[in-house]
This record gives sequence, C-alpha cells and structure tokens, in this order.
Amino acid sequence: MTESKSCKKEEFKKAFLRVISVISLLLALAVALVAAEFPFGFAVAEGSSMSYICIEADGGKVLDESNADARKYPASTTKILTALVVLENVPSDMKFRVPDCAVGVEGSSIYLKRGEVVKVGDLLYGLMLRSGNDAAVALAVATAGTVERFAAMMNERARRAGARNSHFVNPHGLHDNDHYTTARDLALITAEAYRNEDFRRIVSTSSITVGEGENTRVLYNKNKLLSQVEGANGVKTGYTTKSGKCLVGGAVKDGVQRISVVLGATCDMWQLSKRLLTA
Repeated sequence: MTESKSCKKEEFKKAFLRVISVISLLLALAVALVAAEFPFGFAVAEGSSMSYICIEADGGKVLDESNADARKYPASTTKILTALVVLENVPSDMKFRVPDCAVGVEGSSIYLKRGEVVKVGDLLYGLMLRSGNDAAVALAVATAGTVERFAAMMNERARRAGARNSHFVNPHGLHDNDHYTTARDLALITAEAYRNEDFRRIVSTSSITVGEGENTRVLYNKNKLLSQVEGANGVKTGYTTKSGKCLVGGAVKDGVQRISVVLGATCDMWQLSKRLLTA
C-alpha cells in the first residue's frame, strides 16, 4: 500500500511538471509572437487613438508605425514647421520690433515685451527650446507680415515635404479644428527640417542665453530625450487638452538619423520614443 501510494505520488509529480513545462512553452511562444509583431515593446490596443511612427530621415524608410495616417492635432510640434519656414525665408541675424499681436499670447511663453527689439535667431531658440507661443507669432509676422500669410507658407512647405494629409492655420499649434496633421506627415516635415544645419543646431541645444541687457533670457530645452537617449539630437514636445501628449524625437542610431513621432499618447510617450529611436 505504502509503495503503491508512493508510486502514484511520483507519477502525479511527473505529470504536473510536464503540464507546467507545456504551459511555460506556450507562454514563451506567445511572448515571441508579440515581440515579432511589436518589436519596440508597445502594442496599441484596438480602437486606441494614439499614432506613432519611426523613420530614417534620409530616404524615409519606415521602421515602425501604428495609426500613422490618422488625422491628429499636433499642438506645439507644429513649431517644427514654423522654424523651418522661418529659417528658409529670413536671416537669423535680422532684428525687428516685437509686434503688439505677439505680446501676451496664451500658453507657453518667453514673455516678449511690446516694442522689444529681438533677433530672429534668438526667437528661434525661444520657439524650439521653451515652446514660446509669443515667439511663434512674432516670427510669423516678421516673416510674412501676418499670421494668415505665414500659415499659407506653412501649408505650401508641408506639401513640398510630402505631407498630404495636413493643414495648418497658425504657427504655434494652439487648438483649432482646422489645424491638423498625421504622424507620417509630421515625420516627413521633420526629416525635411533636419536637412537644415541651423535647425539641427537649435533643436539639439540643451540650454542657451540669448538677448542682452534687461532682455537677456536663459532658455532650457524641455526635451528630456536629449539627456536620456544616446545620440539624441531633437526635437519637440507638444500638448493641448484636445491633442493630448505629443512628442517628436530625433537621434542617430548606428550612424543613421532616426525621427520618431508620437501623437495623442496613451502610454508613456518618453519610453515609447526611446524605444523607437534606439531599438
């Protein structure tokens, strides 16, 4: 009796271990399949509103994407296009007086003063490091005379960059129902901007002092990727209540410039961007 019970106990133990082994194998297979489908470690749930894409700047090869053609509000990532249009049309050393319409613009600000004399290059740092909405309006007026004419220039430049599903009505990205883009379009626009040496220098700057005298400003970059990702060299954060959290990232991986775009993030946009840029 005792020996029989002992044998049954041993058989049960072996059977149990076989079941555990099969379950472990099935779990490992499931993990492998998910990793193959989502190599960067993020699966977007069905029905998720988040969009993302990662491309190589030269040639536009797509490394990963999800909902990349969904229409989204870009918030302050709009300023990538703003900076590009300004850099291609106005000398960075040009000085001008801040127009009244640029003073007190809502949202992020570098606190421009009415009538203050500023330099285009300095405002570009205020635009891209501190996301100054007042800087965006001042630059738009200095470039095109009015925000409306500048928006027309933005749309024309976006089309030339290959953006087919975008429309811009302002230089800062404050919400407007008619101001939208897609992750794919914004990646193409950013790739175009990266061809400009001045743009690359500005967005890769961690901090800088601009202006002089009582108008001196110390500007710190809001983009945490610059300090957290090896090879990171840009580019821009964005947020409104309608757009959700947005982040365009840039980094060199194995000698290749990558650009990531996350719009309407439903997960940690910093972690997703890191994986897209480095995986």
